[in-house]
Amino acid sequence: MKKYFFKERWTRSLVKAISYRVLIIVLDFLVIFILTGKVDIAFWFMMMSNLYTSVAYVVHERIWNNIDWGKASKDHPANDA
Repeated sequence: MKKYFFKERWTRSLVKAISYRVLIIVLDFLVIFILTGKVDIAFWFMMMSNLYTSVAYVVHERIWNNIDWGKASKDHPANDA
């Protein structure tokens, strides 16, 4: 089986970050609400937590996208080893 690696575009990284954050927002809210029983605390924790972690996720993805380690050229299959 041949594997091809590619360089992600900025928009792909952004869409991945958004879809992941939607999932995490829901989970954060549910867990904090279950633990506290308070909607306002769950809401504000969810908002603050997801704001700074979303930025960190996109930055992390972009940094790794610029690291060539473990990538092969788009035109050449990667080694299966």
